[in-house]
Amino acid sequence: MPPTPDATAPGAAGPDREVPDRGRADACPGALRLHTADDGALARIRLPGGLLTDRQALALAEAAEALGDGELETTSRGNVQLRGLAPHCAAELADRLRAAGLLPSDTHERVRNIVASPTAGLDTAAEGAVGNADVQSWVRELDARLCAADWAAGLSGKFLFALDDGRGDVAALDADVTLVAGPDGTRLLRLGRDGHGHPVESGREVTAVLDAARSFLAALRTHGRKAWHLREVPELLPAGTVPLPAFAGSAPAVGALRGGLSVGLRFGRASAGQWRTLVAASAGELRLTPWRGAVLPGAPADRLPGLAAAGFRTEPGSAWERATACTGLPGCAKSLADVRTDAARALDAGAAVRTGAGPDGLLPVHWSGCERRCGHPAGRWVDVLATGRGYRVTVNGANADVPGPDAAKAHEMNAVVTNAVVTNEEMAEAVAEARRTTK
Repeated sequence: MPPTPDATAPGAAGPDREVPDRGRADACPGALRLHTADDGALARIRLPGGLLTDRQALALAEAAEALGDGELETTSRGNVQLRGLAPHCAAELADRLRAAGLLPSDTHERVRNIVASPTAGLDTAAEGAVGNADVQSWVRELDARLCAADWAAGLSGKFLFALDDGRGDVAALDADVTLVAGPDGTRLLRLGRDGHGHPVESGREVTAVLDAARSFLAALRTHGRKAWHLREVPELLPAGTVPLPAFAGSAPAVGALRGGLSVGLRFGRASAGQWRTLVAASAGELRLTPWRGAVLPGAPADRLPGLAAAGFRTEPGSAWERATACTGLPGCAKSLADVRTDAARALDAGAAVRTGAGPDGLLPVHWSGCERRCGHPAGRWVDVLATGRGYRVTVNGANADVPGPDAAKAHEMNAVVTNAVVTNEEMAEAVAEARRTTK
């Protein structure tokens, strides 16, 4: 399943709170460990930093057509999923991925969870913002050293590294270890949800990130604890000393960048044909984003019309901004509705509704087919939940996933939109109203 935060309040899982039972290995799918779904097997291919060459991207499209349902699905960590796979195709899929350089380690393939600022060096002319580091080189070094470290295979398949160039985008994604580049060469390392960072010496950035992950595993062994994430055992790790700001977590605006293009994928999905159009518009490299979009470094603006015609989002400000949905029916038996069809209808109906100036002016919205809410965003978001007789629209926030006896109280605090169930016809208006809620 896609990652789902266990809580978002600092220190939410500590000695005085209920900690999730981690006595079993996580069941996170990978490229070698396929997940069985109603529509066939599912493979999740880790793409550190969301980085793909044209050749690798085309190899994924060919695998989707030859072995799966012909669709590619991006995730909230900038990875790619192939669905509708036959169980007997696992060996062929692995061979295809190895040939394309997408499976450098069989033993570490599920722990290559690295997100990075996707527009590093490619800021929009309107914003004029410039990051403070070349995070792409950090991604490549971290991936290589992670795969070479025997101990790293002990990390959960959900453990996440975030490398932020200073703009605060991926630093807001609730990663286990976050490295943030500051001005004048300063670097800060955040562990879990600590509100303070540890200063890192220049040139030792990747070493510090790896040391933090290794210390986490060592602390678990020493104390006899079971955990997948640092946030579950904050008391076992040293607190930072330098206060950290509140990170914005903004997705890149779609359209032309100063040094490339940014486009959005509806619900993160694209057919193999659409995927090839995306590759053809690139200048040799793609960066998939944790917000289910793609950045094309070096691609010229005159390729935007062709991408729009192929079904990619290229114009900011529509209701589709920051909108996600779980798989729903027919792919998931637990779902109570075909949520993507219903959500698309509601978003198209609200496409002309401007809920703010750019992506920061509206809350993210996520459609879920059941109470698991697979793939929902971190932070504050509009929760559209299928009930079997319509959808319940609420606004969830920082405490929406507080475990234990505080869960009901936390939900009551965060549900600021009526719990009344709305029909499909009423949903577009209800969602637009909820997304205007900013407090």
